[in-house]
Amino acid sequence: MEGSLAKESVLKEILPENTAKTLVPQVEIAREVKPAPSRYRNEIAKYIIRRDSNCKLCGKCAEVCPHGVHVLKPGYKLFSAPHLNVCIGPSCQKTDHYCIDLCPNKALKMVENPMLKAMGDFRWTPDMLMATWKMAETGEPPSPEYGYDYETGASGGGLDRLRFKFPEKPPVDLRDDEIDTSIVLNRRDDGRPQIKIDVPWYGGGMSFGSVSNVVQLSKARAAVAFNTFTCTGEGGYMERMKPYDDHVITQIATGLFGVREETIQRVRIVEFKYAQGAKPGLGGHLLADKVTPAVARMRETVLGISLFSPFPFHSVYSIEDHQKHMDWIKHVNRRTLISTKVSTPNDVDMVAVGSYSAGTHIVHLDGGYGGTGAAPDIAKKNIAMPIEYGIVKVHRFLTDEGIRDKVTLIASGGLRTAHDIAKAIALGADGVVVGTSELVALGCIRCSRCESGRGCPRGIATTDAELAADVDLDWGTQRIINMYSAWRKELVGILKRFGMRSVSELRGRTDLLMHLDYTNDVETHT
Repeated sequence: MEGSLAKESVLKEILPENTAKTLVPQVEIAREVKPAPSRYRNEIAKYIIRRDSNCKLCGKCAEVCPHGVHVLKPGYKLFSAPHLNVCIGPSCQKTDHYCIDLCPNKALKMVENPMLKAMGDFRWTPDMLMATWKMAETGEPPSPEYGYDYETGASGGGLDRLRFKFPEKPPVDLRDDEIDTSIVLNRRDDGRPQIKIDVPWYGGGMSFGSVSNVVQLSKARAAVAFNTFTCTGEGGYMERMKPYDDHVITQIATGLFGVREETIQRVRIVEFKYAQGAKPGLGGHLLADKVTPAVARMRETVLGISLFSPFPFHSVYSIEDHQKHMDWIKHVNRRTLISTKVSTPNDVDMVAVGSYSAGTHIVHLDGGYGGTGAAPDIAKKNIAMPIEYGIVKVHRFLTDEGIRDKVTLIASGGLRTAHDIAKAIALGADGVVVGTSELVALGCIRCSRCESGRGCPRGIATTDAELAADVDLDWGTQRIINMYSAWRKELVGILKRFGMRSVSELRGRTDLLMHLDYTNDVETHT
């Protein structure tokens, strides 16, 4: 998708009059890893190579570098290093092709990119951002030679303080194809479909308005490839998503923006969003400059007016009210499953049991530190319970009540990597929801300008037609597919080290985790 076609597509979303009656064949997307290089000529790199005036254009550096970092273009009287993102940095010193030492004129110097000091944050470190970009480009976990410290962030708490206690030797020698990473989403045995997804994660709710429709479609197409799901968020359900209906969750939030029975009838999962962990008690918000003509039509609102979802549903003040909501959806769509998304208050265990009693299939816990850069820091850093506490509390309570295996527990709220996913499952979740990681795969640099219509410099969290046109649909799809592929390989590797044949064996295995605050033995545990 390029140029005017992409710009036009952003503006053409119109609610259909007979959505439910129109049958559109569901598409298949190949789960195939293909190279998906950065959209930018000079991607941000961990190391840069500086060249001084001693350079004589001898070409030695280009000759010895197997990665293609150095380029001498015909007709140019200087060398350039446009591919610094493939430079393996100090690891290259151990090889016989280290350009710094082999330069006959000693004209080269390697330094860490000073830009890294201004990029990312304590949770999304520069190394984690660049490692995710590398996975999205190649479909493989980053090679250790790149030196990315990406398995944990630098927050100093939460999942960043947890480590797995791996045995010295796997108890069973397993092949990759012997390990099952699928999970079941309906455990109620209530006659509704037994939906199984191939990986223990699906894409979180990002509405058309918070992100562009190209981003939403990229997420949906990747979900098809991995036989999992993505969520529309609370901004309505695009007509262009119809070919992917079987892999889409549509969300009913407190503002009811874009909620129509016709679109509810299209999907296999409907999610009620009662609260978001990044801003519990505040509801959702979409500022005026992101409410474009297309967004206003989709949400059935007014152009250029800020939109706020109230907190809570003003029709729900008890479990019985919640059950009426679900009964409505179950009547409108007799094949759909119901997900209940809640934040993590102190009594979240009681909320989870009540949701199960009301008839939900999926309890979705959303902890603090989730959300995009549009979520206010004062809320996500101070209100909701961190997700690692919420998971354990709910898992144990559901187990004590004897209903743990009758409900699917899904967790979200700041899960960034395959290692975070595995830790969440070990704490007691069946699977997780991811969101920011998908945006990072598309090139997000975490500048935290998501709330502004033209604030996203990379055309991801935007509704501006000109900026959104920078993201090509096929490229965006491939980047997320590649990241998912790398994640699955890492998750399989973790399970193999424990000798587990299924990701379900990892659920609730807190005995396999340790907290760095309570042990000094961290050398062999990662």
